[in-house]
Amino acid sequence: MLTRAVLEVSERDLTVAPRVAYAERVLQVTPTIGTRAQQGEDTRRKILHLAMNLASKQGLETLTIGDLAKELGMSKSGLFAHFGSKEELQIATIGAAAAVFVEHIVTPAMAAKPGMARLQELLEGHLRYMESSVFEGGCFFSAVTAEFDDKPGRVRDKIVEMMKRWANLLATEVEAAQASGEIDPGVEALQVVFELNAATSHANATARLMGDPRAYAHARAAIRTRLASVSTAPRT
Repeated sequence: MLTRAVLEVSERDLTVAPRVAYAERVLQVTPTIGTRAQQGEDTRRKILHLAMNLASKQGLETLTIGDLAKELGMSKSGLFAHFGSKEELQIATIGAAAAVFVEHIVTPAMAAKPGMARLQELLEGHLRYMESSVFEGGCFFSAVTAEFDDKPGRVRDKIVEMMKRWANLLATEVEAAQASGEIDPGVEALQVVFELNAATSHANATARLMGDPRAYAHARAAIRTRLASVSTAPRT
């Protein structure tokens, strides 16, 4: 059985504390007043905000220190000082996007009871996150997983790490529901998670690529059907 998992992000990658609004930590840039360290963090957040949105539309490979510096009105050397290389910039952008994911999906769902209720909240939060176009190009992780699925290296490893943590978090809630008698204990948690993730991922692709306004409704119906099939609740 899987151990209880959480979608964690390192402090360097802008971990979101439950009581601190993401908008205040990453998306909003505070006035450049105060210590040099504070100004440096403000600049870093501003860079990552732009990088996440560009990557969601054009991919991580398109990110260049020169282009970001030009867009932000910075010198290349000034931006380079924050990351050191294109690869470090890409990895930091993934970490920042994971913090957005946590803030919009994971943190709100933690208020729900462990098991079926929390699982449903996580899945619904994921669909709302996609529907609301938090990033200009749609779901950040849908974009970068397709981009790096066959590109070995540290950037791909970081994406894989985030995706595994999400799958493990969902599987943990399936197992909690099995332990509480809400889900059939005979089903394999990771199989259920695979099918649930397939519904959300296909919804994002269908909505954005094909422009199908029914995509998210279809995903919700598929999720309800799959959860009902493994639920121990009496059928009505």
